[in-house]
Amino acid sequence: MSNASQQNDALEQVDEFEVAVPSPPELMKRRAKSHVGFILGGSVVLFALLVAIFAPLIAPFDPYDQDLTRRLVDPIWGPKGTWEHPFGTDALGRDYLSRIMFGSQVSLMIGFFAATISAIVGSCIGMMGGYFGGKVDNVIMYLINVKLALPGLLVALSLVSVFGGSILALILILSFLFWDRYAVVTRSVTQQIRVNDYITAAQALGATRRRIILGEVLPNVMNQIIVIASLEMAVAIIVEAALSFLGLGIQPPTPSWGLLVSEGRSFMFFKPYLIVLPGAAIFFLVIAINMMGDGIRDITAPEGRN
Repeated sequence: MSNASQQNDALEQVDEFEVAVPSPPELMKRRAKSHVGFILGGSVVLFALLVAIFAPLIAPFDPYDQDLTRRLVDPIWGPKGTWEHPFGTDALGRDYLSRIMFGSQVSLMIGFFAATISAIVGSCIGMMGGYFGGKVDNVIMYLINVKLALPGLLVALSLVSVFGGSILALILILSFLFWDRYAVVTRSVTQQIRVNDYITAAQALGATRRRIILGEVLPNVMNQIIVIASLEMAVAIIVEAALSFLGLGIQPPTPSWGLLVSEGRSFMFFKPYLIVLPGAAIFFLVIAINMMGDGIRDITAPEGRN
């Protein structure tokens, strides 16, 4: 056999090997299709997101309309329930299904933006401390230690009582509470990454510090950021519900799941659905967000990189 034919056979074998190896996007698709937690959690979160977006169109009633002649109507599984109000009505005769739908807007908005802002701030601070080290790292660690020493819930109660319970104020307050967790993790991972060969190679090629941090460090800490963001988004929803339950968060008549629980506690022994329904919504949404976050981490985990 000639050398030319041997080379052609070798090239054909290489081509067949390259075709047989799936690309990274294809691997991610395969992991996503087989990851039960990601599918279940993502389905619940997607459903809640669609309900929040289309609540003005699909809600059967205006969540603010009051009808005292229809107060405390039983849900459809109750003895006097009707399909006109599938989830019943509250103490002021407002349709409970509509208020839960509109309450999802508040919970998802506060959870998403609080987790996003805190992720941006905390990750930037942590990567700078881990990459530069020295005095920069000392100052950042001092700030982190001060923040970790503060009691989170008490700080939230104090700030909300001062700045009010508007949606913007809650987002900024919760972002202030959660940034340190991103900073601690990203700082630790960045300290491990900065001694790797590809960082040294980028420095030798003359890459700027900004290019190295954004192009080499950030992709390697993104999985940790995603996991923390999913956890903090769920925690933000719970904290917002707790503040609204205590009367310091979202103020009536704006529907909020925590506020619905607070309003229904006076009737919990006679009309338990007033507490069970918004409480179940909080529970399932928080669990679904955590499952989705873990699934995203497993699906996007880079192979062979730290």
